[in-house]
Amino acid sequence: MELSLIQGRFRRQDAIDILTRMVHVKISFHESRIQGSSNEDDIKFRESKIKQLQRELYDCVQQIRKNESDWIELSAAVRL
Repeated sequence: MELSLIQGRFRRQDAIDILTRMVHVKISFHESRIQGSSNEDDIKFRESKIKQLQRELYDCVQQIRKNESDWIELSAAVRL
């Protein structure tokens, strides 16, 4: 089974907005798990995941901004 989350061409700023919102949802998920956890290893793991997501988003945004085209092709899916 596959759930298509993003599929299409988007203006540069729209692509940045979509990716930013999706990453923020994941960050919020990890933050909520941190608040409910007393396990040090779990907290450290989730904090590292948040930092990784932030770095990857930054890199993606920079790549999109470097792109000379006004349109960006985005595709994201979940496969089960």
